[in-house]
Amino acid sequence: MTLTVRCNALVRGDAIILHDIDLALERGKVTAILGPNGAGKTSLIRLLAGLDGAAGTVTIAGTALSDMTSVERARRLAYLPQDAQPAWNVTARELVALGRLPHRTRFASPTPADNAAVSAGLSATDTAHLAERTLDAMSGGERARVMLARVIAGEPEWLLADEPMASLDPAHRLDIAQLLREQAKGGAGVVTVLHDLTLAARLADRVLVLRDGRMLADGRPEKVLTTKLIAQAFDIHAEIRTSADGSLSITPLARCAS
Repeated sequence: MTLTVRCNALVRGDAIILHDIDLALERGKVTAILGPNGAGKTSLIRLLAGLDGAAGTVTIAGTALSDMTSVERARRLAYLPQDAQPAWNVTARELVALGRLPHRTRFASPTPADNAAVSAGLSATDTAHLAERTLDAMSGGERARVMLARVIAGEPEWLLADEPMASLDPAHRLDIAQLLREQAKGGAGVVTVLHDLTLAARLADRVLVLRDGRMLADGRPEKVLTTKLIAQAFDIHAEIRTSADGSLSITPLARCAS
């Protein structure tokens, strides 16, 4: 079951933000979107989430998002934006429970399955101990993990996350990376924007590299993330090492000469 997007151009004002995007993504895989600041990463993931519908066509298993009801879209696809901020100062459990709304009829009480999904989301993001704490009493990293728990509790077919690890400490970054891998192993399609090249190389099955709104590369990390491509995309010289298990470690060394 694929998520596809076709977009000739995404235009804002007099600027073209994305050019000639034509992608088909697979469930059961983690796809990482990479690129320097201003490359169009957030614009691309918003496009995939159907938030710039006038710019292109997005389909899930051949059905356009624009032809789905809002409830069907929410069941099938979840989007976690950068620095997502809840509208109300509720407890973590109450916020995560909102992820189950697409699975319930209006005004219906939570079912045992809903409660189990909420508990699973809290547990998976290491936030169960925050369940009864209000959001204003949490750190930025704790809130970020609770927001991700809400998305996971919704059990979407597609999980789209824009820099979900940006405010997390190293230990929780590893935890969330493992969680995203587990979501893919469970059959979900995972698409995430990342800045950490080593993390992307180790987490993703596929990387998309953008520069100035155009797709520079698309493929397996070990094939795409070369010193030449990294210099072209990020204007840096990098050292790439391959460990015994085949995973890459990428260390920026210096800016390329202008």
